[in-house]
Amino acid sequence: MDFWEVMVSIFWFMLLVAWLTLLIRIFADIFRSDDLSGIAKAGWSLFVIFLPWIGVLTYLLVRGRSMGERAQADQEAYGRAMAQRYGPPSLADQLGQLKDLRDQGTITPEEYEVARQRTLGAGATMTAATAAPPPQPRSNVADDRPLTPMS
Repeated sequence: MDFWEVMVSIFWFMLLVAWLTLLIRIFADIFRSDDLSGIAKAGWSLFVIFLPWIGVLTYLLVRGRSMGERAQADQEAYGRAMAQRYGPPSLADQLGQLKDLRDQGTITPEEYEVARQRTLGAGATMTAATAAPPPQPRSNVADDRPLTPMS
């Protein structure tokens, strides 16, 4: 094979990869879409499979904008769910945890009140004199000795 035959083979292979990528994204969008009936989903699926490039390009032209909107809505819903699940606890959650610890006897009522006041922000504020100093960055070099080769 000469150089140009290899280049043509690479071109066709890249077109196949592009089509497969679009096909996967379009199938995901077809079956994720709530505004399509079952018959419409079957029709789009057959159109995309049996007329590969025409079907994919037609789908992108007809439903491309709503495809992007659905993908963005799914991403935003996922982000909200993760923020709600793994985000910082709310003030009510923190107070509920403190109450549970007090009710279980893990902390005393006095410790509960101190922690509650601190959580609510009504406790004593930390001054610059009582605050812990920020950690100092560590140097990667232990001393100023020159490096010697290992033997």
